[in-house]
Amino acid sequence: MKMDIEQYNEMLNKNNIGVIYSGPIWSDGIDGMAEIMKKRLEFDDMPYTASKSVFSIFVEQINNMMMYSAEKEKKINAERCETEIVKGVFILGLQEDTYFIQTGNLVTNSNAEILKKRIDHLNSLDKKQLRQYHKERMNAENDNPESHGAGIGLIEVARRSTSPIEYSLNPRGDKMQYFTMYLTVTHNATEFPAHNATEFPAHNATEFPVQGGKL
Repeated sequence: MKMDIEQYNEMLNKNNIGVIYSGPIWSDGIDGMAEIMKKRLEFDDMPYTASKSVFSIFVEQINNMMMYSAEKEKKINAERCETEIVKGVFILGLQEDTYFIQTGNLVTNSNAEILKKRIDHLNSLDKKQLRQYHKERMNAENDNPESHGAGIGLIEVARRSTSPIEYSLNPRGDKMQYFTMYLTVTHNATEFPAHNATEFPAHNATEFPVQGGKL
């Protein structure tokens, strides 16, 4: 199908969208996306701390899609190794002094309930309570390595986002729902986990597990 690229580009500009990706996501292919994201953020005239927070949210959101996406399939790569591929959509935009990050992917009803419960709880906490909750879940993970992170990834997203996490779950048949998440990071964002202030978080393929994870 031939598309009107000029019209499509005008639509993206009108909606202040700087980066958009829709399609397959797999662990070995994340590095390229992360590098593009880093470079794109470097070009924006925004404080480094805000850009770093956006990049961290990107990492967690990709983890989220890989863990919960209901559209998964196994493929054999060039090295004859089995790779799990999921499908999702990621959008990054910048309007005045605020980044907006939106993701979307299909989830099962059971995972939709898990996500809803976790996000609703996080949205009920203020920043101080989120810091304490993060500390508690980190301690729980240390005490029980089999916990796969005890929901820490979503806590970090809530801490880095300027506004509460917005989300929607729209039914797709009897067993599936389409899950979207929307977050913002403003010019003066300051709520981050402790990281080296001069470096973006690590983003190699090992940070994007196909199984387990930390959201």
